[in-house]
This record gives sequence, structure tokens and C-alpha cells, in this order.
Amino acid sequence: MDLRGVKNWKLKLRYGRAKTEFRHFTILAHGEVTALNPDFKIQPGPAFFGMSVWASDSDQAIDMTRAIGEHLGFACTGDVYVYDTEPTEPPGDKPRGYNLKFTPYERE
Repeated sequence: MDLRGVKNWKLKLRYGRAKTEFRHFTILAHGEVTALNPDFKIQPGPAFFGMSVWASDSDQAIDMTRAIGEHLGFACTGDVYVYDTEPTEPPGDKPRGYNLKFTPYERE
């Protein structure tokens, strides 16, 4: 069920008035920015990639993180952390990611 644009969607999900086949996760992946992307102003190098995901399970959330990251010029080379979290945007009819963010750091 696509709840985007529905008023009080969180309450409807919580109390069973609306249903979704997806669960909400927050992902944090360690890796490397491999290519410049004009939408994200960061240089190639080590970084963390974070995003919020509506997915059927944690495995799908990780797969989505890897695929979206690769599409944006990010390679997951380290650990991927998955957290069950409260959503800030409603689910749609398909799995989706949002709130994409890169946090670069310098190697010591």
C-alpha cells in the first residue's frame, strides 16, 4: 500500500488501519567513494554511506544499499550495519531508499 500523501500514515500503520509488506531500516555502510557524483559533493576516498530503507527484510535492505551505492559511485568495502528504526517517510508500493548521505573521513 502506497501511503505517501496520506495524513497520519504513522498512526495508521501502528494501529493496523494500513498495512505494508515492508519493514523500515537505517543502514550504515563502510566503503570507498570511487567516482564523483554531482548530487553529492564529496571527493573519492574512504567514507560511510547511510540511508533509510523500506525493504522486505534486512537482506534486501543490504542488497539495496550495495546497489544504490554502486550506482552513485560508492563501493561497500567494509561492514554494513542494519538497524530497525522508525520511519520519517511513508512506505510505497515498492522497496525504496531515502535520506542518502555520505560522510567522508581521512585515513590515519
